[in-house]
Amino acid sequence: MLIASSMYILVALGLAFIFNMLGILNLAHGVIYMVAGYITYMLAVKLGISSWVALVMSTAIMALFGVFIEKFCFRPFVGNFNAAVTICIAITVVLQTTANILIGTSIVAIPAFMSGVFKAGPLSIFYDRIVTFVVGGILVGVIMWFVHSTKAGQQMQAIAQNREAAYLQGINVHWVSGLACALGCGLAAVSGSLMGALMNLGPFSGDYMMVKALILVILGGLGSFGGVVIAGLVFGSLGAFLPVVMEPLIAEAVTVGVVVVLLLFRPQGFFGYEVEV
Repeated sequence: MLIASSMYILVALGLAFIFNMLGILNLAHGVIYMVAGYITYMLAVKLGISSWVALVMSTAIMALFGVFIEKFCFRPFVGNFNAAVTICIAITVVLQTTANILIGTSIVAIPAFMSGVFKAGPLSIFYDRIVTFVVGGILVGVIMWFVHSTKAGQQMQAIAQNREAAYLQGINVHWVSGLACALGCGLAAVSGSLMGALMNLGPFSGDYMMVKALILVILGGLGSFGGVVIAGLVFGSLGAFLPVVMEPLIAEAVTVGVVVVLLLFRPQGFFGYEVEV
């Protein structure tokens, strides 16, 4: 569960990037995760390309797609909630339909990024799970460093706090927003590819991941990248501990229940802010 949580955090960070820059809750983020997994599958299985090379290519393709949708789909509807929701639903329908036409509804699996089993006494862990966790941890660390220590990251924080003020200070808001969408879609692509090797991949695989990402973004606090990471660790810890003492399905329900209770006491999340209506 902790391994999966590292992927949840990556997807949630990508979702947070887009929301913080544009104020748009990208409901198509889950389907982007799914499409990236399918691209990696097609490159690795159908064309015989190395899984690692396929991962990089899939990430690059979806990052470019992020730039495209920011410019032509999101930018015209910044500040228009209903239109933004409509365009996200349209993107989801188009991508899911395209995946169904090209590949069908069959369940597929991406070849493992590393084969073999690591053994230490009674402990046995597949190497591909270790790779997934390590890659996820490294990327989370790099993203947090990028946001807090680079000029582009600081510009993103400025735009997230006040888009108009950032524009008046000379920040190229459109360029930074495009970069944020590219990073967001790229992170979803990495997660979709890695999880596609651990779990079955289907046309609706992104729906479950989208729900998890939304929970982390809301629990961490809208506008807080660090909050997403903290929420992911809390969510992952609950997911790892509770199935040990109760049935997995019950544990899943209890985990969501704990999140709901936390939000009742702190509706703005761990590090978010309350929005006045």
